[in-house]
Amino acid sequence: MARKAGGLAQMNDRMTAMDRFLVDAGWAQARRDLLAGDASNRRYDRLTLDDGRTAVLMDAPADKGEDVRPFVRIAEWLRAQGASAPEIYAQDAGNGFLLIEDLGDALFARLMAADPARQAPLYRAAADVLVTLHGAPVMNLPLCDAEWLTGMMEPAFSWYAPQGGAETAAQVATLFLPFAQSVAEAEQVVILRDYHAENLLWLPDRLGAARVGLLDFQDALIGHPAYDLVSILQDARRDVPEDVARETIQHYLAATGTDPDAFG
Repeated sequence: MARKAGGLAQMNDRMTAMDRFLVDAGWAQARRDLLAGDASNRRYDRLTLDDGRTAVLMDAPADKGEDVRPFVRIAEWLRAQGASAPEIYAQDAGNGFLLIEDLGDALFARLMAADPARQAPLYRAAADVLVTLHGAPVMNLPLCDAEWLTGMMEPAFSWYAPQGGAETAAQVATLFLPFAQSVAEAEQVVILRDYHAENLLWLPDRLGAARVGLLDFQDALIGHPAYDLVSILQDARRDVPEDVARETIQHYLAATGTDPDAFG
């Protein structure tokens, strides 16, 4: 009973801190509607004022392992490159609150599901964002090195082939390591990692790379230029037509002047 009471008090304290944050930001009178949650402990609410203006409240409790500072830092870098990361209107990093720009609801995944003919132009627009970002000076982020790449294979054995055991996982990692080292030694760019159709929003009133709204980029790293293209074109959530994937890759290669043999 004491534990339950303590949890309730902690929740009330957080709601008080949130209300204070919204008062200070000038959005205390806004209607609040749940927008989304994700695989983390973050929660997103859309705020709407009487005059129709909207914003998004990110609730990312630090006591549950969340940290809004990487989101803010990377968003600022992305916006400096001309990309459409949400503008940060107000922040309370200590409590894990952000008030950010509302980029709307036109998720690539929804638009493609409603009209499959839109897949090719939307994927091409997503590739244009990568062209822009890969031509920019890299920021200071952790490196997607050979050890990291090899370690990312471990969940495949934990979830899909547990019968293989740790010994098999170690053998595969040993075989994979030379390839991982060659990948890690290639050109280095900022990779957003969760770059897929559920995290991209279509903003047709903007120009160039800014036509694509970006979400969920706080775990960005420095890595191989192919990483985000693979992420979006080999998406486990949807089947990308082979011709669309091929055309998207060719579009990226032509725009960057990259040698296809070196890139692959």
